[in-house]
Amino acid sequence: MNGFDFILAGTLAAATPMLLAALGELVVERSGVLNLGLEGLMAVGAALAFITVYSYDSHAMGFAVAAFGGAALSMVFAAVVLGFAANQVAAGLAIGVLGLGLSSLIGKKFESLTITGLPKLSLPLLSDLPFVGPLFTQDIVVWLTALLAVAIWGVLNHSKLGLIIRAVGENPHAARAIGFPVLRVRCAAIGFGGAMAGVAGAYAATVYTPLWADGMIAGRGWIALALVVFGTWQTGRVVFGALLFGALSLGELAAQAAGIGLPSQVLASIPYAVTILMLAVISSNRRRMRLNTIASLGQPFER
Repeated sequence: MNGFDFILAGTLAAATPMLLAALGELVVERSGVLNLGLEGLMAVGAALAFITVYSYDSHAMGFAVAAFGGAALSMVFAAVVLGFAANQVAAGLAIGVLGLGLSSLIGKKFESLTITGLPKLSLPLLSDLPFVGPLFTQDIVVWLTALLAVAIWGVLNHSKLGLIIRAVGENPHAARAIGFPVLRVRCAAIGFGGAMAGVAGAYAATVYTPLWADGMIAGRGWIALALVVFGTWQTGRVVFGALLFGALSLGELAAQAAGIGLPSQVLASIPYAVTILMLAVISSNRRRMRLNTIASLGQPFER
């Protein structure tokens, strides 16, 4: 497999953990809440999923436990920021640190152990196409993530539920005045985002790299947060950003395999540097940022 085929075949899988977490955070931020604890939520999901799959040899159970764990930890965040109107930035950072600590604690006995990942599924006819064929041979979670992205786009933009979430995010006091339960909507959005982050961690630990190592999330939660801003809170742009970062991260591995004469540390930093550059470029367009930014993002709601 040449470098191009390697990047093409692996881009979707590399993007999936970040995309899952970013889609969940997109819903959370659309409701007006900023959760900076994705890194910790993903780490907890990764640890719980790996332990479950290693113990019971069931990926489905592993993903379910990870989703529950991520949602449960996110409810701690919800209780603090919704129940006590605490600062969302500080609370999110605290949850992130808590999650990283919990993942290290519960995963300590499983350090460096491995499990079997999921088999690849090829789409008939499409996987046989020249040049782009490898793109259509992926595991089931990748295909489900693609469908989920379409579903979230449809819900947020073309459903009553999406209208309620967006209304709560734009003007929670006006939304409450017309009868929308602001705190319940935000709590549900936070729970959904936490579950998605847990599933993202589960994919990273049990499918993409089926082993447990402390710190294996390696900044993917922060990249997912950046992708939401990169995509200016639009589902399609968030998907594009995740694919771009996934391709860049694999490009670094392909460059090392090809023997390009650059230090590995420099090659490993390229995806992050490009992410920062893209964020700077997008943020410079003040009109687009003002048009899409959620008006009450990060602001506590008090009756």
